[in-house]
Amino acid sequence: MNIGFVGVGRMGANMARRLKDQKFNVTAVYDANRKAATDLAGELGCAAAQDLSEVTAGSDVIFTVVTNDNAMRSIFSGSGDNLLKNARGKLFINCATISPQVHVEVEELAKKAGAESLEACMASSITQAREGKLYLMCGGTEKAFGKAEPILKELAASVRFIGKAGEAAKVKALVNMVMNINTAGLAEGLGLGAALGLDLKMLREVFAQTGANSRVLETDGEDMQNRDHSCFFSAAHAAKDSGIALELARQLGLELPLARATKEQYERMIAEGLGELDKSGIAELTFKDRHKSRRGGSNPV
Repeated sequence: MNIGFVGVGRMGANMARRLKDQKFNVTAVYDANRKAATDLAGELGCAAAQDLSEVTAGSDVIFTVVTNDNAMRSIFSGSGDNLLKNARGKLFINCATISPQVHVEVEELAKKAGAESLEACMASSITQAREGKLYLMCGGTEKAFGKAEPILKELAASVRFIGKAGEAAKVKALVNMVMNINTAGLAEGLGLGAALGLDLKMLREVFAQTGANSRVLETDGEDMQNRDHSCFFSAAHAAKDSGIALELARQLGLELPLARATKEQYERMIAEGLGELDKSGIAELTFKDRHKSRRGGSNPV
């Protein structure tokens, strides 16, 4: 079975490496960043495709890991070159966090082309991608899921079928919305603790044993304290993903004030040049005397 990848940033590249390690035949990679594609192709010994249709031609299964709705629509329905050229019989596994409706659109486009599409939404990060320990939530037909499952099990510690196209993307939007709220809340708690002169190591230990505990405390708490914001999940992506959940709420007439406030904080990070920091970088906005642009000075991060 030949496998191709479209989108080989932090997550896509490590998924491709993992499958190569597990003896899958990774035949082609493609990225809008040509250097990212050629570097990974050299590492894996595969083709760095110059066209999307080239990936489809050389692969039975194509993973896509792109940035947003527009990028997803472009690779499947762009004029001229796109993934659905001569795609009959191919299986597309789409792992990006995008709007549920776009997954539905892609499934319909794939069906018209004689292909199949499955969303495999990831609730994990770079390290888990490399180690084959992703948490994957899948949406689409049961037939497509059955075809994809043996491959997905090599990438994931857990693979869960949620339902029809778009359903897994809804769950993923809520996962990231709540994660982002928890991250912002933790940053405010630690920021206030620091301003009060409390020992933050002690405070994190207390949080971990009380109702203030969260998975984010485990992954981001020490980084917030130490100002280590090496990017595993960027502030820009956090803003985008909270936006997906807020749009779903808007369509239903629901108001989500915490999600909205969190999105505004991440948008502020982007506006102040911090958008490519890890989501833990939101602490730069809540700790006293950290991000200097608030006072007209330089950014210390």
